[in-house]
Amino acid sequence: MWRDDAYLLDILIAARRAREFTSDLTWEDFQKSSLHQNAVMRMLEIIGEAARKISQETKNAHPDIPWKDITGMRNRLIHEYFRIDIEKVWDTVRNDIPVLITIIEPLVPPEEET
Repeated sequence: MWRDDAYLLDILIAARRAREFTSDLTWEDFQKSSLHQNAVMRMLEIIGEAARKISQETKNAHPDIPWKDITGMRNRLIHEYFRIDIEKVWDTVRNDIPVLITIIEPLVPPEEET
């Protein structure tokens, strides 16, 4: 499905950006920077929204991707923004996002990545 390809590309781009935004930061730097926090949270929202729109067929074909966790994070960021655990955001971008990138990259045709 072409739409799923587009959503997978959105996930990949947002995941790479989230990593880029934090690549030179320590946890202490991230805690002090609302700019970086907000930028990363926005990328996580995009990842979650794109994951939410992926067809059930594609989700079933890739059970190794934690679709519910991804959309759950998006829901918390959107609806519970006043209670965000910034340490969880940091942990996600440092530990989960690199794994997600590794899983999603082969699903996106190389010509789509440009």
